[in-house]
Amino acid sequence: MRFLVLGDSLAAGTGATSTQHTLGARLTRVLRDAGRTVDLQVVAVPGATSLDLAAQVVRAAATAPADVALLVVGANDITRQVPPARAAASLADAVRQLRARGTEVLVVPTPDLSSVAWVPPVFRSVVAAVCDAQRARQTAAAEAAGAVVAPVGAAVAGRFAADPSLFSADRFHPSSAGYALVAEALAPHLLALADRRAADAA
Repeated sequence: MRFLVLGDSLAAGTGATSTQHTLGARLTRVLRDAGRTVDLQVVAVPGATSLDLAAQVVRAAATAPADVALLVVGANDITRQVPPARAAASLADAVRQLRARGTEVLVVPTPDLSSVAWVPPVFRSVVAAVCDAQRARQTAAAEAAGAVVAPVGAAVAGRFAADPSLFSADRFHPSSAGYALVAEALAPHLLALADRRAADAA
């Protein structure tokens, strides 16, 4: 099974103490534990916004089409003030291109940034609302383009808000423990997509 990871620093694993602790590596082990032979390709770039996904899709297209793709994006769209409609359209375009190649796509939309250290408490509700609005727009766009959106944001955000050890030293990206939590939440959704891809190929 060819497993592709696209997106931003969360997809790339910034903050993890080892490459083996990143989302791609952790979820590859989940797939292998389920009895699959997996070839992992990571084209995610730290700092990427949704506008950068097109270049990542082109880069991935240089190899054989992936069976399943994990696409994590959105945080930088907010911090860099990418217009929400433009960001959602770029996400949808990337999903459509991947689906046209026969790839099942699991999208992880914007995380709740209200719990990161640089957000003053007085602004946390505002930041949470902005993230919620963008997540809703991303979900609609990604699902219309043929992706599955992982509905894990609220549960994971609560854990991060309650446990500072889930953040890395920069207090923005997850730590290795944080990535373990996110991977655990995503695993059932990824396995379901992998099963669907296998059934379609049979």
